[in-house]
This record gives sequence, structure tokens and C-alpha cells, in this order.
Amino acid sequence: MKILVLNCGSSSIKYALYNMDDRSVMTSGGAERVGLDNAFVKVKLANGEKKQIMHDIPEHTEGVKFIFSLLTDPEIGVIKDLKEIDAVGHRMVHGGEKFNKSVVLTDEVLKVFEECSDLAPLHNPANLKGVNAVSELMPGLPQVGVFDTAFHQTMPAKAYMYAIPYELYDKYAIRRYGFHGTSHRYVSKRVCEFLGVKPEEKRVITCHIGNGGSVAAVENGKCIDTTMGLTPLEGVMMGTRSGDIDGGAVSFIQKKLGLDADGISNLLNKKSGLFGITGISSDMREIDAAAKNGDEKARLALDMYFYRIKKYVGAYAAAMGGTDIIVFTAGVGENQANMREEVCRDMEWMGVKLDNEKNATVHGEETIISAPDSKVTVVVVPTDEELMIATDTMELL
Repeated sequence: MKILVLNCGSSSIKYALYNMDDRSVMTSGGAERVGLDNAFVKVKLANGEKKQIMHDIPEHTEGVKFIFSLLTDPEIGVIKDLKEIDAVGHRMVHGGEKFNKSVVLTDEVLKVFEECSDLAPLHNPANLKGVNAVSELMPGLPQVGVFDTAFHQTMPAKAYMYAIPYELYDKYAIRRYGFHGTSHRYVSKRVCEFLGVKPEEKRVITCHIGNGGSVAAVENGKCIDTTMGLTPLEGVMMGTRSGDIDGGAVSFIQKKLGLDADGISNLLNKKSGLFGITGISSDMREIDAAAKNGDEKARLALDMYFYRIKKYVGAYAAAMGGTDIIVFTAGVGENQANMREEVCRDMEWMGVKLDNEKNATVHGEETIISAPDSKVTVVVVPTDEELMIATDTMELL
């Protein structure tokens, strides 16, 4: 069975074609600058070779159409006919309270999903464009939606409700939803497979730390809490997002800078976090280098970043009455040894003891990095959201 995975953002389209007989990636890539000048598509072939192709992509349908043409291209294509594709799995960002699992995309489902667009005005319409593009180009091809928020729908009300007037929840569904759910679901399940234990018997803390970051508490295979909220802004400090901030500070900044709602949203989402503190970059590698060269703001940013992740790990251990496994994943989580070391430092009180020598050598491979006598097993597990989407698609169909 061959399944195409699509992740349509506001100005990008990421894709991967899977052969689910052996779960191999036949090809993958992404279109960038959709709707903008100088658009291009990056393609990664199964042999590891990479190509960049300039192509005008005025909107998503044209982008999907061009990706389809690359899949069957005589030189770099991996299939002879689009009919070889059995289904398409889509990453859908915000399912609100409507979706707690992946679903086959029917007209009725898409209508309900469209009603959630108010909660994710940039992402949900783009997701919908991807679905419509496939429907237009390959009518009748089965499509499945896998929701970023679905895994977190098992959170109890005490975890997801905000302490604001209840009618705001009733009228506008304002509550915490959480994101990166496909990743948290994948790594919390995969780490148990890797360790040979049952998810239903373990308390797992998953740390998805990349340019965007979130932490989740997964008890007996179900999410009971996560750091992101109504939007991906809440929680830990991120590359350009502030993470947790006093609501009063937000209104204070608005007044001082004369910002409207869009202006303050732009400041908190795109000009804050690591970038906001350092003024250098949102890239951990650049900030790490600057800190080593004596840049005080870079050092402060790293200290803040590590501390906030550590704080949530401790909080979720308290929420679950302890923890058995801590997982680090995503770009920073899989590759930044000093982040993992700082988060786990002085955590022996809750049973965490890191093998610092082993931790220092791990970059993106499944590895236990805790010491043999650590009561809590600390593991690096590379995330694979695309494979999770492909697997859900195959199982549903």
C-alpha cells in the first residue's frame, strides 16, 4: 500500500510518499513560498540525494499538482502512475473538541473541520486547501485527517479549562487544546516498544523540543496534560514564541507600544522566545555558539530555556505521582546534548540520573541516556509524525 502524506501550511506544502509494506519512505520533500515570488520545491530521494527545483506556485492546488508531477517524473519520480497511490493522509492542525482521533475525510467531516478554523485561522484553511487540491486532481482518492490536537483530548477538565468566565468556554470554546499531538502520541508509544514495556502501565513525560516546543504528561497511554494551550503560544519558551506570560503584561505591552491584537500576537509569536532575548537568532546552534563566546544575553536565553522545560517536567511528575520514563524528541530534543543535561541536572530527588558521557554522544538515534541505576529511564526517540499519519491512514482504510 502506497500512502502520500501531506502537510499544508499557509505558505508551504511538505510531503512524503510511503510504501507501507515495509514502512519505507520512497521520496519526500516540500514546496516553499507558496503564493509568493521565488517559490521552489525541495526533493529528497530514497537514496538520500537532494534536489531543489524552482517553480511558480501561486496557490496550493498548483503546488499539489506539481508535487504529483514530480512523483511520476521520468528522472526523479518513484512511481509510474498516480493510480499507484492508494490514499492521502493529511496533517490537520486544529480539530477543537470535535475530533479526538483520526478520521476519513468526508464532506460532513470537512464541514465540521471548517467550523474549527476560527481557532487556527492560518493553519486550518491551508489544511483544507490541500484536501481540496487532492480531490480536484484525483477525484475519489481516499483521504484521512490526522489532527494535531486529537491526542490531547483525553485531558481532564481540570487540566484544559482556563480560570476565566465559564461562558467564554460555552460560547467560543476557549480552553487549552495542546499541539504536537501526533508527535507526542508517536514517541510515547514508540519508547514503550523500544523498552519492551506496556504503555498502559507507565507514566511518561514526552518533551517535543524544536523551534516550537511542548511537553506532555502521558499516563497509561493517555495524555493528561500538555503545555500548549488554545494556540501554540502557551507553555515552554520557544524559538520565536514567548511561552507562558502574564496576561497583564500582554495588555501593558499593548498600551506602551500602541499595538492592536494582530500586533501583540506578532510580537509574542514571531519576535519573542530565544530570538527576543538574544536578538541574534531562534536557532539553538547559533545561540549556543554565541554563549560559548561570552554573549551574556545568549547565556541568559539558554538558562531560561532549559529552566522552563525542567519546571514542566517536575510539574508533570507531580501531576502523575511520579514518572517512569522521560523522552526527548524533535530537532533540539534529539540533537542538543546540553539541553538534555541541564533539564535532568539535580533531578535525582525524583529518580532521574543521567549518563552524561553517553548523553554527549547521542544525536538523533534511539538511545537510553540515563545511568543504569536511574529509577527513571531517560530516552532519546526521534519523532516521525509523517509515519504516524501514514499508519493511521492505512489502519482506517
